[in-house]
Amino acid sequence: MATADNQTRLIHSVSKVGIIGAGISGIAAAKQLSGHSPVVFEATDSIGGVWKHCSYNCTKLQTPRCDFEFSDYPWAERDNSSFPSHLEVLDYLYGYATHFDVLKYVKFESRVVEIRYVGNDQTTQLPVSVKSGQYGNLLTGHPVWEVAVQTSGDPNIIQWYAFEFIVICIGKYGDIPRMPSFPRNKGQEVFKAKSCTPWIILSLTTKPLVSSSRARKLQLLATRSQALIWLWSAPRQTKFLHERPNQSLFRALLCLLSSPMRMAISKFIESYLVWKLPLVKYGLKPDHPFVEDYASCQMAILPESFFAEAEKGKILFKRSPKWWFWNGGIEFEDNTKLEVDVVLLATGYEGKKKLQSVLPEPFRSLLVDSSGTMPLYRGTIHPLIPNMAFVGFIESVSNLHTAELRSKWLARLVDNEFKLPTVQEMLDQISREMEVMKKTTRFYKRHCISTFSINHSDEICEEMGWKSWRKGNWFSEAFSPYNSRDYCEEENNN
Repeated sequence: MATADNQTRLIHSVSKVGIIGAGISGIAAAKQLSGHSPVVFEATDSIGGVWKHCSYNCTKLQTPRCDFEFSDYPWAERDNSSFPSHLEVLDYLYGYATHFDVLKYVKFESRVVEIRYVGNDQTTQLPVSVKSGQYGNLLTGHPVWEVAVQTSGDPNIIQWYAFEFIVICIGKYGDIPRMPSFPRNKGQEVFKAKSCTPWIILSLTTKPLVSSSRARKLQLLATRSQALIWLWSAPRQTKFLHERPNQSLFRALLCLLSSPMRMAISKFIESYLVWKLPLVKYGLKPDHPFVEDYASCQMAILPESFFAEAEKGKILFKRSPKWWFWNGGIEFEDNTKLEVDVVLLATGYEGKKKLQSVLPEPFRSLLVDSSGTMPLYRGTIHPLIPNMAFVGFIESVSNLHTAELRSKWLARLVDNEFKLPTVQEMLDQISREMEVMKKTTRFYKRHCISTFSINHSDEICEEMGWKSWRKGNWFSEAFSPYNSRDYCEEENNN
C-alpha cells in the first residue's frame, strides 16, 4: 500500500470546507454547510455509517421514529409505533440526502489516511491565536489543513486536498476494536478456532457460526453489564432532577432537594426491570444504579425472544471479571474451561485511537485530555485544535438530533454569525460539563450528556440567537418531551 509520504503532493483545492465521513453526522454537516459546497470523503461505497456497515439483519432502531428524525425531514410514517429496521433507517437517510441534494458533495470509496497542518510554519507548535486566547475565524482565506486520500480505484496513489476548515464525522464505532488485555501466552493467539469482533462477524452471517457436529456454544462476551431499556422522558421540568453546568444557586438547591425523587425514580425503574425480567436468575442484574446507565447512554433494546431462548438453554451466561484463552476456547477466573468454535468480542471500539491515527502532532496528543475524554466545546470544537470541528463524538439520548443541532450551530459559526468565547472560557465550560458527568456516573468516559441534554440544546440556541424555550406555551414546555421538530429553523428565527 502506498503511503502519503512517498507520493508527489499535487494539492487539489476544490472547496474551503472538507468533511470526513458520510454517516448521520457527516450528511447532517454537509447539508448545513452546503452553502460552501463542501467535499465529503467517505471510505465506503455508501452513506449511513454504522447503519450500513455494522448492522445485522435483525438490527433495529431502539427509539421511535419521531425521536430519530431531522427537524425538516419527517418520517413518512412518523406515528408508527414500531421500531424501524436498519434498512428502513438507511432508506430514511438516503431520502434525506437525496431531498436536500447532499450526495453530490460525497466522494465515495475515498479513505483519508493522513491529515497535515499547514496553517503555521512551525507545525510542531500551537497556532499563535490559540496560545493567545482567541480561537479565531474558521475560514481564514488560506489553507490550514491538507488531507491525504486513498481511493479504491488505485490504492497505490494518494491524492492531496487543501482546506481552510475540516469537519471530522468518522464516529466512535468501527475500524479499531477495543481489545481486552490477557495474561502472557493466554491471548487470542493461542486460540485455535476463531476470535473476532462484531465488525468481522458481519461477514460471517451467511455461514454457520457454530459447528452442529461439535454442538459448542457461541459465547457473547462483554466487559461490563449493559442496561436493558428504558427511555427516561425528557420534558423540560426533568432537567431540575439532574445537576447541570452553569446552574444558578437556586437551581443547585432545587436539584439537591429533588435528589431523593431522582433516586426514587431510579430505584423504581430498577425494581420494575428486575420484576419484569429474570435478571437475578441469570446473574445479569447490574451492580450500579439505573441512573448511571442513563447518564452514560447505556440503554439498549432487549432482542426478541432473548430470555425465551435462554430458557431453552440456547443462551448461557457466565459472569467473570477475568477470563483468557486456551487453545480450545475460554478459561475463567474460577479455572473452569469452555470449549467454543467462535468467540465474539462485544467489547466496543477505540474511536479516539481512530482519530489519533490520522491527526498530526501536536494535535494528536491534545485530542484526549487527562480525564480520558475529548474536550469539545458544544460537543464540536476542540479549543486547542484550530479550524477543525468534530460532530458525532459526544452522545445524547438522540444522537441524530444532537448531530443536526450542532451542525446548525457550526454552520452559523463558520458564517461568523456569532463568535466563540476565548480558549480558556471554552476549556472552563468543558471542565464544568465533565465535573457533572463524573458526579453522575462512573462511566463518564463514554462522554454522554443525557442528564443535561436540554440545557446543552438551550445554550446552543442562545449562542445562535434563537429562543431556548421551543414550545408554544408553558404547559407544553413543562410536560411535553422535546424532539427534533422543536428545532425546525422556519420557527426559530427571531
